Amino acid sequence: MIDRRQEHSANIISALIIVAIYVAVFVAEQCLPPRSMLFTVLKKGAVYALVAVSMNLLNGFTGIFSLGQAGFMLIGAYVYCIFTIPIVSRPIVYQYFGGGIIQFTLPWFVAMFLAGLAAALFAWLIGLPVLRLKSDYLAIATLGFAEIIRAIFQWNQLGPITNGSNMLRLFTIFTDFNIMNPDGTVSVYLATTVPMLIAGFCIALLVLLINSTYGRALRAIKDNEIAAEAMGINLASHKQLAFCISSFFTGISGAMLAMYQTSVQAKSFTSAMTYEILLIVVIGGVGSVTGSCLSSFLFVACSEWWLRFLDEKQVVNGFEVPLLRNGFRLVVFSIIIMIVVLFFRRGIMGTKELPDLFRRRRAKEATPHD
Repeated sequence: MIDRRQEHSANIISALIIVAIYVAVFVAEQCLPPRSMLFTVLKKGAVYALVAVSMNLLNGFTGIFSLGQAGFMLIGAYVYCIFTIPIVSRPIVYQYFGGGIIQFTLPWFVAMFLAGLAAALFAWLIGLPVLRLKSDYLAIATLGFAEIIRAIFQWNQLGPITNGSNMLRLFTIFTDFNIMNPDGTVSVYLATTVPMLIAGFCIALLVLLINSTYGRALRAIKDNEIAAEAMGINLASHKQLAFCISSFFTGISGAMLAMYQTSVQAKSFTSAMTYEILLIVVIGGVGSVTGSCLSSFLFVACSEWWLRFLDEKQVVNGFEVPLLRNGFRLVVFSIIIMIVVLFFRRGIMGTKELPDLFRRRRAKEATPHD
């Protein structure tokens, strides 16, 4: 009974913390300048948090080592952009391809859902042969898929749909969520709050999935495939479905990344993007949703904001500080990552979640002292 009470109270405290974070983000967005770096970190961090949790569903909870996230994000980004470009803007965007083939526009939420479905469909097709592989071979196969997709989307024969090697733009972006006055000024800023709500909603769905009976089956597959199969778990179908679900939310994160960047070009979805996501998962903790979310915002804050001054020359009392020049930020960032990995070998959170921190604390307080 005590354990249930502790679990219930820990969940309530965690929910209150999450609600407080969203309220703080909304208030900050109304008070601070719209171009503040804080909002850049929050928007990009929300995108990376969703794709990191999606990747963790495979690597951390199912034991599938996939490196195709950049490819699925590319699919989601392109599907979203293609269906949200206004009809009047298509001749401008598709100027080299006669205005493109598709001549209608969908609402952003419908296009985002289709982006996830398209990524899941590709995942199903790719997963049929690829999921027979294991470990490094599976990683290499999915990485190769991402590179092939990137090349195909730049093929000029598909230009009337994908715009070839040219960028897609003029689609619905995060700033379009702001509520405008009749005179054109912004009355309520929502360009940061809405993407965080979208990412939070998708992550909540993934958490519900992980904590369901299906999620427990995925954990059993990761721990011991032979034992899981002996208990009646269909390995092939569970892996296939996990791969598709992960890709669905990765496609949505690709659509969100397009909204964040305001333009999309296939050549930017390189394997380095997948490695960044994998790094976020490892730093946060393989098998921890909270760790993936926390490390996403920390990763973006360090790389985009806190260490920016290291790329600029600094002069103190007429003396130029050595080493501070363009690119030095990445050197320091790499050293910080190495230190984190050395001292937190299981990641910042390990396999713990946010409620576990409060359960542990309350358990210590409830322990009688001699």
